[in-house]
Amino acid sequence: MNHLESAFEGKNSFWRYIVMFALLLIIANTIGSLPLIIGVGIKSVSNPEVLSGLAENPNDFSAAGFDPNIGLILMLFPFIAGLIAFILLIKPLNNQTLKSTINGTGRIRWNRFFISAGVWAILSAFYLFMYFRFDPSNFTLNNKTVSLITLSVISVLLIPFQAAFEEVLFRGYLMQGFAVMLRNRWFPLVMTSVLFGLMHAFNPEVKEFGFFTMMPQYILFGLIFGIITIFDDGIEASLGAHSANNAFLCIMVTNKSSALQTPALFEQQNVYPWIEFAGLVFIGIVFILVLRLIFGWKDFSLLFGKIVPVKTIDQIP
Repeated sequence: MNHLESAFEGKNSFWRYIVMFALLLIIANTIGSLPLIIGVGIKSVSNPEVLSGLAENPNDFSAAGFDPNIGLILMLFPFIAGLIAFILLIKPLNNQTLKSTINGTGRIRWNRFFISAGVWAILSAFYLFMYFRFDPSNFTLNNKTVSLITLSVISVLLIPFQAAFEEVLFRGYLMQGFAVMLRNRWFPLVMTSVLFGLMHAFNPEVKEFGFFTMMPQYILFGLIFGIITIFDDGIEASLGAHSANNAFLCIMVTNKSSALQTPALFEQQNVYPWIEFAGLVFIGIVFILVLRLIFGWKDFSLLFGKIVPVKTIDQIP
């Protein structure tokens, strides 16, 4: 095992993790938002109503006069800025590297990323197909223009950076930090899943359906990604699934309350959060079992085992 254990070889006092988390959020929401701020400023000069339109729906950039695909790029900038900041700060703050946060070995297992992404995409397509079969009137064709090709290219190329920021931060960095604190695996799994859910508390879905309706779904996503991170001893598989999930939604289906307001192929008219939650439980279980078969994971009791550092060293203040 390397992923969680590798945190013991760096500067690992927990205050460092708090500082990093705070800095990344600040940088992502300031420097990362500059392209959007500049773009809105330019648009508002010729049309003052841009600001009021964007205030009503901050995730719908078409209200500000942006092409929806350009809006998606602007939405992804904060995550890219956060990821770059993490790469620059991890060495001086924790005496570690991006690769040590990914799996602790210094080598990225790209096959894990692509296999996991493929499996999740297939399961998502199957779920959407079944949803169509049972409730076809709930979906309408939303986009059949060439812009769908542009959207697909943007999603495949840039969504992984958004997913990478969240996976590196939660399943990589913070999971390692909580592992150093208590030297077990279940506590980092639970804590990072809850924090992952809370980070999405300002999504428009939460405003539309309520905090206690949407939080279980976000936290469940965190648990699924966290479980495969522990079993696979690294975040490549969770990064692949996260990227595939978000790219699939961007390209295939959107709805008026979605955080991903894209010119997707289909629009879902009515969203039923608890049905979506049940579907995610099913997909999550099947996904974990399929990856277990492909990657040869042996022991599910690993979740509750103690962490024995590869090298027992004193924490560096």
